[in-house]
Amino acid sequence: MDYLDIKVLDEDNQEKPLKELVLGRWTVLYFYPKDNTPGCTTEAKEFTEVLPEFEKLGVKVIGVSQDSPSSHQRFREKHGLGVELISDQSAELHKAFGAWGKKKSRGREYEGAIRSTFILNPDGKVVWKKMNVRAKGHVAEVLEEVKRLVNG
Repeated sequence: MDYLDIKVLDEDNQEKPLKELVLGRWTVLYFYPKDNTPGCTTEAKEFTEVLPEFEKLGVKVIGVSQDSPSSHQRFREKHGLGVELISDQSAELHKAFGAWGKKKSRGREYEGAIRSTFILNPDGKVVWKKMNVRAKGHVAEVLEEVKRLVNG
């Protein structure tokens, strides 16, 4: 689980290893392409809407993109987001989770973030994952899976 040692930037622009953010509690870690784009905004708003339900279960929700902490701050303020957002500007964490790869848009191919969601247990181990997710409606599926896992 080397990914736990990968350093990311938190919302206060502080560099810390992922393990400082996830160990000791259940965590939903979702990777998304870019702040303030339609799909990413939908997903972040849906996570924010049900955040109290995740919190009741003792689950932390963290969004990950390559955007800077200041971009994340503007994104949160503009849309009233409650989820924590972290920056993985080198895409090292994306790659470690397999949330990075070839994409196609308007006929051209490029490398980028693959919208993916992972549930980590309190030891930081991935116990559930979903790759190439559709933003709309995805959060409800994640919440159901979290309930199943946390409540055993």
